[in-house]
Formats: sequence, structure tokens, C-alpha cells
Amino acid sequence: MSVASPAARPPIVITRLGWAAVAVMMLAACGGSSRSAGSAEGATTPDGFERRMATVVDATGTPCDLCLWVADTSALRSQGMMGVTDMGAADAMAFAYDDPTTGRFWMKDTPMPLSIAFFGADGSYLDAFDMEPCVAENSDDCRRYDTPAGFTVAVEAPRGGLLALGIAAGSTLVLTEEVCDQALAPRID
Repeated sequence: MSVASPAARPPIVITRLGWAAVAVMMLAACGGSSRSAGSAEGATTPDGFERRMATVVDATGTPCDLCLWVADTSALRSQGMMGVTDMGAADAMAFAYDDPTTGRFWMKDTPMPLSIAFFGADGSYLDAFDMEPCVAENSDDCRRYDTPAGFTVAVEAPRGGLLALGIAAGSTLVLTEEVCDQALAPRID
């Protein structure tokens, strides 16, 4: 195998290609440079929730700005994604707690499969898993999903959507008080 000398290689082309590859990887980790057009006709989106900005920094250090529905009261957390078939004008839903907590989530009256990720008080990723829909008449028939200890934020997205938001082992999350720009559309279809 022969290797070209540094003078024989076109450094500008390699640099441009290298930066292009880095840009593509950064966009892929955050679901792309543009967000999708919005909800499908007839879809049921979260109602009564505020949308707030959040930033996820993935394990490689790449930041991703998100718009999340926020369930930060007991009533909103109980309502959660019940009846929702489309995320609408947000990337996912955040269940926010003032203090570290441990508990159980369920999918009562939640028609779409979800992925959920948990973050500690310092914003560090704790765990994630998928959850199955439960539309059983008897809520006792719905599976309960145990949470990791000490989480302060749980983020639910359509099943398989967490990676598009940069959420995986090694990521961190900061949920802000800033309301999302009305022009933003979600990244996950």
C-alpha cells in the first residue's frame, strides 16, 4: 500500500469533506436541521401543557435544542400522554419534578407506543426504555414501569424517537423556563 505525501494530497478538499461529515453527524444526532411540518389531520395532540425549551448534549458533546410539552404539576403528570396520537408542535413531553423522585409510569389510555428517558437533578442520563400502549377498560390491567431512583425529569417521545433528539446513555438535559417559539415544529414525525 502506498501513501501519498502531505504535499500530494489536496488538504482543502479533505478539510471540506471532513467538515461536511462532522456537520452531517451533528445534524443526525439532533434529528436534522429542520423540523417536520406538524400534526397529521385528525391527530390528538397534548392539550393544556406549556411548551418549553430544553437542551440535550449527547455523549459526544453535540448540543440539540428541543421544544417539550411540560407536565410539572401532579394533575398534568397524571394526564400526561393519555389520548395523544401525535406530539403536535413539540419534540416530546417532559415530566418535571421539583425534587428527585422514584416511582412508576403507566400507559393507561395512551394509544401510541412511547420511549421514556430519565434524568437526574444534575441533568445526567439515568436510564431509558420503551413502553407499550394500554387502552384496557380496567386500569389494573395496565403494566406499571418502574423508574430509576432519584430522577427529576422524564422525557417521553414516540417509540424510537429518543435517539433523534440526542437522548441516549451519556447525554445530559437542561429544561429551561423559556417558552418555545411558536414557529418551531417537532423533529420526530
